[in-house]
Amino acid sequence: MAVPDPFPVDERPVDPTLVHTADLPPTPVRDRTIPVTAWVEAPAAAVKLGADLPGAPVARYIRRIGPWLLWRAGPPTRGDARYWAGHVDDTDDAWTFRLGPEGGGEGLGPSGTVHVRFRTWKEDLRDHHARSAGE
Repeated sequence: MAVPDPFPVDERPVDPTLVHTADLPPTPVRDRTIPVTAWVEAPAAAVKLGADLPGAPVARYIRRIGPWLLWRAGPPTRGDARYWAGHVDDTDDAWTFRLGPEGGGEGLGPSGTVHVRFRTWKEDLRDHHARSAGE
């Protein structure tokens, strides 16, 4: 069976079907967008992720990075966006990264390091499966 080409991010239809944490896929969804409003167990921090961004965008599910659930409010490029990663077993253990329209950003990772590059923030998530001991 042939796999259809993925939709560009901004053309993926929003799927309001309710989804539980256990059912969020490990890899990016290429044929639709899962809004945070469809996530049954969504914490308030994820629901409000884009509230202060231009246009107050609703966060969309991106993927898992190890045990972290990654969501984005705002455009993937050339715009104000905020990423939120919450631990699958405890979404109070969460981290955010703010990305500006010029491409710069900042976010604290689970290692306690402040990152200015989105890639290093994601690597920090990948390398830390839970909040650092003693925090």
